[in-house]
Amino acid sequence: MGKKSRVKTQKSGSGAAAAVSPKEIMNLITELLQKCSNPNSAPGREWEEYVQIRGLVERIRRKQKVGLSVVFDGKREDYFPELIEWARTNGASTEGFELVEFPNEGFGLKATREIKAEELFLWVPRKLLMTVESAKNSMLGSLYSQDRILQAMGNITLAFHLLCERADPSSFWLPYIKTLPSNYDTPLYFEEDEVRYLQSTQAIHDVYSQYKNTARQYAYFYKVIQTHPNASKLPLKDAFTFDDYRWAVSSVMTRQNQIPTEDGSRVTLALIPLWDMCNHTNGLITTGYNLEDDRCECVALQEFKAGEQVRCGREDHL
Repeated sequence: MGKKSRVKTQKSGSGAAAAVSPKEIMNLITELLQKCSNPNSAPGREWEEYVQIRGLVERIRRKQKVGLSVVFDGKREDYFPELIEWARTNGASTEGFELVEFPNEGFGLKATREIKAEELFLWVPRKLLMTVESAKNSMLGSLYSQDRILQAMGNITLAFHLLCERADPSSFWLPYIKTLPSNYDTPLYFEEDEVRYLQSTQAIHDVYSQYKNTARQYAYFYKVIQTHPNASKLPLKDAFTFDDYRWAVSSVMTRQNQIPTEDGSRVTLALIPLWDMCNHTNGLITTGYNLEDDRCECVALQEFKAGEQVRCGREDHL
């Protein structure tokens, strides 16, 4: 098993300096929501709007004592043994590979034995998946039933599911959550100078839009969490920073996949522990969902020898 985690929780706005009043934070949140709710800015004014929104976000972050409200001791790889044991205990395949870090690629799966082409080597049962359905059946369910944005946007539901479970020391999914990165390379993490550098590129409009939408969502849900009766029991009321939200959104953005619902009648969004550690490559799609056994399955794209990185051919729809 991996080392035991010690969950550290900081309350929003709790710094060593003078305490920040909830009203002060709420005033900034209201200003941010208003600014982000304005119609699209006129051509040539996007940068100005971005700087204004970012300025408000940075003021909020400073009041909140910048950072995630829940952190774990050590590095994510310290918890890989715990992830493997949790996955094995709950019916996932854990033989024939190990989790290691590859130069220039980050973490992935390394074969510990020969894996033949088209061999089924990895499967993860629905029980281990974080889905919109598991969110609806969790502590988030009562708020989900009342909030139209959560009902309409599965990715946001998954982000809040992830945040609520991360803040719960007894969460079933904690062995998985502890192995997620603490930050990402998404545009939400770009420095202002990096965004300025992108102004002459085609990507800049997506960067602006993603940041503005995320800031608007954060401000909206901050208010919901503080005022909605159905949010009163969520473990986010005293600790919900902008850094929390961009982390959760980025986690979902880089990991979400579509899988069939249990009855196979439609698709839903899911985070798939262990499988999402497998780096992909161009080629035939080698991952699918087996409704009969109710699990995500991955077959080998080619033959892999012991010591080689195992890659999946895949896309974001199973």
